[in-house]
Amino acid sequence: MISPKMVAAHTSTHSSASAEWIVCLDKRPAERSGEDVDIILARLKSVKGFERFNPRLLQEICLCGFYECLEKGITLYRQGDIGTSWYAVLSGSLDVKVSETANHQDAVTICTLGIGTAFGESILDNTPRHATIVTREASELLRIEQREFKALWEKHRQCMAGLLAPPYGVMESGPSSDRMPDKENLNNNTLGSMSKHLNKTPHTETQAKPHPKSIHQVPSEKILHAGKVLRNVILSRAPHMIRDRKYHLKTYQQCCVGTELVDWQMQQGSCVHSRIQAVGMWQVLLEEGVLNHVDQELNFQDKYLFYRFLDDEQEGGMQPSEEEKKEAEEELPDTLMLLSQMGPDAHMRMILRKPPGQRTADDLEIIYEELLHIKALSHLSTTVKRELAGVLIFESHAKAGTVLFNQGEEGTSWYIILKGSVNVVIYGKGVVCTLHEGDDFGKLALVNDAPRAASIVLREDNCHFLRVDKEDFNRILRDVEANTVRLKEHEQDVLVLEKASGHGGFPSHHKYTVMTGTPEKILEHFLETMRLDSQFTESDPALDDFILMHSVFLPNTQLCPLLMAHYHAQASQGSEQEKLDFALNNKRRVVRLALQWATFHADPLQDEEASLAFLEELYVAVSDDARVLPALKDQLPLLEKMVKNNSDDSRSLQKKHKVLLRQFSMGDDKQQKRQPVRNNDEILFKVYCIDHTYTTIRVPVAASVREVISAVADKLGSAEDLLLVGLSSAGDKVVLKPSDVSVFSTLSVNGRLFVCPRDQLDSLTPLPEQEGPSTGSLPTFELMSSKDLAYQMTLYDWELFNCVHELELVYHTFGRQHFKKTTANLDLFLRRFNEIQLWVITEVCLCTQLSKRVQLLKKFIKIAAHCKEYRNLNSFFAIVMGMSNPAVSRLSQTWEKLPSKFKKFYGEFENLMDPSRNHRAYRLTMAKLDPPIIPFMPLLIKDMTFTHDGNKTYTECLVNFEKMRMIANTVRIVRYCRSQPFNLDVSQGNKNHQDVRSYVHQMNVIDNQRTLSQLSNKLEPRRT
Repeated sequence: MISPKMVAAHTSTHSSASAEWIVCLDKRPAERSGEDVDIILARLKSVKGFERFNPRLLQEICLCGFYECLEKGITLYRQGDIGTSWYAVLSGSLDVKVSETANHQDAVTICTLGIGTAFGESILDNTPRHATIVTREASELLRIEQREFKALWEKHRQCMAGLLAPPYGVMESGPSSDRMPDKENLNNNTLGSMSKHLNKTPHTETQAKPHPKSIHQVPSEKILHAGKVLRNVILSRAPHMIRDRKYHLKTYQQCCVGTELVDWQMQQGSCVHSRIQAVGMWQVLLEEGVLNHVDQELNFQDKYLFYRFLDDEQEGGMQPSEEEKKEAEEELPDTLMLLSQMGPDAHMRMILRKPPGQRTADDLEIIYEELLHIKALSHLSTTVKRELAGVLIFESHAKAGTVLFNQGEEGTSWYIILKGSVNVVIYGKGVVCTLHEGDDFGKLALVNDAPRAASIVLREDNCHFLRVDKEDFNRILRDVEANTVRLKEHEQDVLVLEKASGHGGFPSHHKYTVMTGTPEKILEHFLETMRLDSQFTESDPALDDFILMHSVFLPNTQLCPLLMAHYHAQASQGSEQEKLDFALNNKRRVVRLALQWATFHADPLQDEEASLAFLEELYVAVSDDARVLPALKDQLPLLEKMVKNNSDDSRSLQKKHKVLLRQFSMGDDKQQKRQPVRNNDEILFKVYCIDHTYTTIRVPVAASVREVISAVADKLGSAEDLLLVGLSSAGDKVVLKPSDVSVFSTLSVNGRLFVCPRDQLDSLTPLPEQEGPSTGSLPTFELMSSKDLAYQMTLYDWELFNCVHELELVYHTFGRQHFKKTTANLDLFLRRFNEIQLWVITEVCLCTQLSKRVQLLKKFIKIAAHCKEYRNLNSFFAIVMGMSNPAVSRLSQTWEKLPSKFKKFYGEFENLMDPSRNHRAYRLTMAKLDPPIIPFMPLLIKDMTFTHDGNKTYTECLVNFEKMRMIANTVRIVRYCRSQPFNLDVSQGNKNHQDVRSYVHQMNVIDNQRTLSQLSNKLEPRRT
């Protein structure tokens, strides 16, 4: 139902989409249609492990693969079994266990296989399985049986050799690396013996040159061409930049100066925004030897240093002809775009190649930002990540088959894979698993001070690693413990603090920051350390984290009584004046925290009588105490205003029932400005029966499934055991759990709620209206300007985005059923993303005329460009992902007719969607924008889920507050995006803006991927 590149926005949507491709894979291979293959292909393309597969091979896998779904703790096969199938992990993870004895109970977990990992190649030669594989969590696998896998191998041996683990994959000799020296280098004998074990042919290690001219000895064709374009444009526009230069009585022929190159590049186009970015772009050329420092330095510097283009290395370098200059001028924008995309990674490598002692504060911040998105480091504290930024060393190896270290050697380093993959090899068992980008290895030997348990061999060419050497690793562990303070009660830790580093742009007001603790002690710490001398408007990030995240571990029902208890607390010792001072400061701190808490929670508080009662009780107490303690009078007006506003708002909401039937149909809102959906708002909603009749119920938005079923049963007069089912247009059913809450807003775009007895579940069928439109709306919106459409889409998206409360992101991440709160505003905004994406696919697939389809593609590209201009990245990505859906991207005749200018724009848009390096291209674009911004919300949700899944909420019964801090930092991105109002552009209010607004509010779409694929195949039948 959604684009393969899309991050799932809803659980129900994801389940629905998954069910469709699973049904296709469950068919016998001979019964799979072209549409089935397209649906399976769309799913597989979204899995990282299949990115490098040849398209033809991937299609054949779609024809012969089977689906496996395993619960947690299931043993897929045991060490020593004879294999019958090859597997790839589509979701979940599996542990690889190896035993040195015949007893499986002795097996030790040596690594974990994540999404995109493939295993089981031993079926090619019928050797026994080298390890036991057990599911670590519920997991989905793609399985190919031995006969089909062997047939694929015979047919596609050449391209599969680079995709499978050795000894079946290619292992080349002659490793070449970019490696800073570690404490102990591998000797040639062990390297040779290891290679022999794997390859039957020993490696010969090439002696590295002491001062290599470039990091990559042979420049790639595209970078070589980029260098020629830049040189030719410089010689055309500013020939004085390349000339002979004298320095210290020595002449350097045909050189440029680093600062001049940066200055020149800053003037050339809108894609170069800073000198640091320009340095990274020149570094790309330097790394490949297309630009060289005269003394062979490997880092480009924005200084008075001399650099020479490769074409000027020889005496009398060729001058470009007028034709070559003209071609270079035309190709310059594309060249700058290419280098701007590659520059950040090159700049990162340049920083990491510096000796740790030479890294600047800016360098450390850039490394730290990179570490935030590495899977293997997600569980580490901010302090440890910042320490690692200072000691990490970049290491790269050019050739597959290079051995990083051998089993049995002393552990000297811990590695994190930045790019590429490695095989884990154990003597006598061969390759037991493969590790990919974001995985780590080698830590166990350092922690246990034990020999290496396995050998690590590069699986592919050009692998990049981050390395931490043993000495630094142990020092960081020692420093962390030395900087940690543990507060104990009854011999148990109740609060763990870590010395604050003061990084991140905020001054560190406190000597220590909270790492873990009991909820009560965390609250007590923030009250004790609160600064009373600062202005109320000054935001303390640590306290802000607590106010944003406390509902996870300290709900309002517990927080309010604790605050009242702290307010009335008295000192047990000291003089009368000291006791008085203690009481006064204590009360001021509680009032200050309560004001900040009430300001942030303003809307949600309307639904919580206990919280409103607490504010009134606190106001009464402060009013009484202010007579004795005049210093409290300063805070009284603010508190009074807060209580009055909340009481008035609450009373007005109770008087006026807010009915939200229109809110959940997305568009039919009579052009009203959208208001946030609150927890106690009531909704009129149709729930359908098996015969397609329906009953309309009226319940709170946050009602549980149990309450919805009860309301339906009352209306129907039924005493049967009923199920509430989300039914998609494709017929996929999701039985909702009784504890689920606020399910109305989580349905897919054309999804409906059905109720039925358990024994009639299989008889449920979608409503005819769920199928979506049968004709496109091109005649309507082709008359509207692309800019008007983008503008009205942005206005509507901003309304939806502005309604989302920050707490909804927290509820969504941790599970709204735990809070019994609605996330309706967030759900509707995420559903809008799906709706726009499906609108693009639907309109293209319903357009039967080729010339009109070409016009459609052009219009969508224009609308996407305007959305980007308006900083509406959510709709921008939705449109581009809609165009990349298989039902649209396969229309080769349509794309062939698209003018090259539009193909170029679309290519640039696709580059922004590049998911590599954790969506680095998007994040760099986002960092350059000023608010207001409508962000790509599914990626923010993914970031929060990444942090949530990678870090426990409680460690040893204490709240993991470091996790709370990391999630709060992501939520603050939303706050930043909305920190400036979205000002209406009066010039956009043309005479037909109401028609445009009405159109973008009421998009009719098909959300069934199978239907869209069938329509696509009718437009342009599959070529045989």
